[in-house]
Amino acid sequence: MQSLIIEAGRTERHYWKDLWRYRELFYFLAWRDILVRYKQTVIGVVWSVLRPFLTMVVFTLVFSKLAKLPSENVPYPILIFAALLPWQFFANAFTEAGNSLISNANMISKVYFPRLVIPTSAVIVSFVDFMISGVILVALMAWYGYLPDWRIVTLPLFIMLAFAAAMGAGLWIAALNVKYRDFRYVIPFVVQLGLYISPVGFSSAIVPEQWRLLYSANPMVGVIDGFRWAILGGNTPFYWPGFLVSVSLIALVCLTGVFYFRRTEKSFADVI
Repeated sequence: MQSLIIEAGRTERHYWKDLWRYRELFYFLAWRDILVRYKQTVIGVVWSVLRPFLTMVVFTLVFSKLAKLPSENVPYPILIFAALLPWQFFANAFTEAGNSLISNANMISKVYFPRLVIPTSAVIVSFVDFMISGVILVALMAWYGYLPDWRIVTLPLFIMLAFAAAMGAGLWIAALNVKYRDFRYVIPFVVQLGLYISPVGFSSAIVPEQWRLLYSANPMVGVIDGFRWAILGGNTPFYWPGFLVSVSLIALVCLTGVFYFRRTEKSFADVI
């Protein structure tokens, strides 16, 4: 049986090695959160499918039937859902990761382990919901007889970008939420505002050309555009300058999120 010796300065010298040693904790926390989420629920996993489906129906009615926005020559429900998948993954991961340290306060104050495990496991749980919701997209494409082209092989790249965006933003808000509890009110506001300013219910192609680069300062614009490009193929024009801006910002948020989290996690047990 392996034993872990707690020694002064260990978190600095062995931190990343300990992440691997505590790899089973990722599984334990993620599996625990999945069980808690669906335990004693009436519809269980179905909720992960029903919620994005109902959102897609509402957005289709509002943006397609009432606003008469263009659909880039693809069925509007598919256009919507190709954007809902990455957005809901980001929104759920951001929310869960942001509250994860507070929810596990007892564990943090009593046991040593790399604190990075907790928000990361929260993002992994949201990724499970993302995979479940993907069933709807497959069903929609089968219903409309819409087949993706070769661009679908690039989808894992955009999934990784969505994961990086959720991870970076989640680490920032998780660390800030420990020290400044007011940030728990910021989380739902950011999620709600982000839904309105991200191209979920419409194509970003409708944004005037002179504003598209600035619009891409929202990192999720590049992620959503990438998902649509990979899933819908050439029917959705790809705006490369904006995508590069989004990718750069995602990298910045992710790297600074890890740096800030590592810098402040020493005080988590005292503050929390």
